[in-house]
This record gives sequence, C-alpha cells and structure tokens, in this order.
Amino acid sequence: MARKDLLKGLMGETSSPEQPQKSQGLDPAKPRRTSGAIGAVSQSIAQLKSRSVVELNPDQIMAGGLTDRLDTDDADHAALVQSMREYGQQVPILVRPHPDKADHYQIVYGRRRLLALQDLGSPVKALVRDLDDRALVMAQGQENSARRDLTFIEKCNFAHQMREAGYDRKAICDALSIDKTLISRMLSVFDRIGIEVIEAIGSAPGIGRDRWIALADQMEKINVIPEQIVAAITIAADDKPSPERFEMALRACGDRSEKLSTKTSAAPRGKTRKITSANGFQIGKAVTKDKEVVLSLPRTGQGKFADWLVDNLEEIYGDWISDTTERADTNKGGKKAGS
Repeated sequence: MARKDLLKGLMGETSSPEQPQKSQGLDPAKPRRTSGAIGAVSQSIAQLKSRSVVELNPDQIMAGGLTDRLDTDDADHAALVQSMREYGQQVPILVRPHPDKADHYQIVYGRRRLLALQDLGSPVKALVRDLDDRALVMAQGQENSARRDLTFIEKCNFAHQMREAGYDRKAICDALSIDKTLISRMLSVFDRIGIEVIEAIGSAPGIGRDRWIALADQMEKINVIPEQIVAAITIAADDKPSPERFEMALRACGDRSEKLSTKTSAAPRGKTRKITSANGFQIGKAVTKDKEVVLSLPRTGQGKFADWLVDNLEEIYGDWISDTTERADTNKGGKKAGS
C-alpha cells in the first residue's frame, strides 16, 4: 500500500503543473532539493514534462520579452496562415508560465506562428519552460540570431531594449551572438538615428549595416531634426515598402545637406569633438565655433544625464569661477614673494 501511495504521489506531482514563482528580477527560482531514488525519479519526470509539447488556447498566451520586430509583412503573414491551414503547425513555440496570471503564459519566441494560429482559431502547440526574465530574453535573442531573419536595424533595436532594461554589454553580446565591437556600432547607429526615424522606416530587409551607418553619419553631419525625416517619409511614403522608405530618409538627408551647403558655404563649420565615457560609449558631442560652443547630448536613458547637467550647470560654473579666482590669487601671492 505504501508503495502504491508513493507512485500515486509522484504521478500526482506531474498531473498538475506547479504555479510559477512570481518574477521579481533576474534570479531564477531555486530548484527543489531532492535526493536518492525518489529524487531521481522526480527529476526524470520533471525533465520529461519540460520536453513535452502541450496544446494551449491562443487566448491563454500573452506578450512577453522584448519587441524583436519593427513591423509585420502582410504577404508573409498570409502565406504562413495558408501553410498552417494546409499542413498544420510543424514547429512548437516556446512559452513560460505567466508570473502574474494563473493559467496563462508569456511567449518567448514564435510570435509569427502564434499570430497565424490566432487568425485560424487553432490550438497552439507549445513547449513550456520555467524561465526568469533574464533567461527569457537570452532565449529570445539567441533563437532570433539562430534563424538569421531579423534585419540589422531590428537587432539594433533589440540591443537597445536590453541596454535600457539594465543588461550589461556581455549579456547583450551573448543574446545576439555578436561581439562587443559590433554591439557598440549597433547601439551607436540606434542612438544617432533615433527610434522615431527607425519606426518610420521599418525593418528595411536587405538594408545592411553599412547603409544604416551611412544614414546615421549623414544625420549627424547635417544635425538633422528627426521629425523632418519622419515628415519626409510620411508625406511621400504612400504605403511603400520599408527599403524604399529607407531610401527616402537617405535622400532627405542629402537634399537637406545640399541646401545647407549653398546657404552657409562661406560660414565656418566649427570644430566637432565627440565626448565619450571611460568605456568608449559616446555621451555627446561639442561643436566649437568662434562665438559659441554647442553641446549636444542624446536623450538616451530618458535623458537623465542631460537633465542632471542642466540642473547643475550653475553650480558647476560657480565651482569653476571659484577655482579660477583661487589660482589667480595664488599666482599673485607667488610673484610678490619672489620680487
């Protein structure tokens, strides 16, 4: 009888999944301590369960992780819907139990398949994993990187979101399987172009790293206002595909550059100096002219540093005046003593 109760208890643990521990950060839930034969059987059952495919109602699956796509392709979506209507879902998606809502899940990857199945009203084949926030983002990034179907600018956007969420540079590199040098370039492209222009252009399939860097360089060179680029795209776009919207943005920068050069050809351009942090990240830039110095700080990270600098500029200036006066007094005293 005791033996039957033991097996019944083990099977009972597998019949209803444990409620996930609410995610409070990046630390995964601590594993249950097991030992001996019973522990080995329990672990084997848990491993088999984690590898099994379950069917879920599409309404049970909610958003999760970071935004990996800037736009959707209606033609690709229609083709995927038709394929799944004919052949069914061949590859399961990955989800995790929702940390705040019982009997619901958050998607890790497989968003396009989920959207197609929602349109069909079909159940979703899914693998369920207990993942903390960090593991979710890492799995999402690595799956996207392995498929190689995210465009360059979508990867830039993904890296930006990870940085804003507080992930360090190594974690971003691991998630996207990219080295630190390229991650730095990607974040630089995102910061210089800005989310407004990027969203107006879209994913731009076929537009690679070099062309996005060229757009960022041109925008920085002529100090263009992002709203002007967005307006140029919006006026002329007329539902044109994303790569054509990219070309519009690049042409808009070129047109503006030509207009500025004809109006100010005789005016001095000034000397531009990039201001970087100790780890090489660009904080801003300073343009030194004859009568002024123009300091530009991108509003990354909600503009916290820029706001702090403006709030404390008066005090910083006062400290500088005090130091200058003190040095002058010291020099005068030294001259008198030596005369």
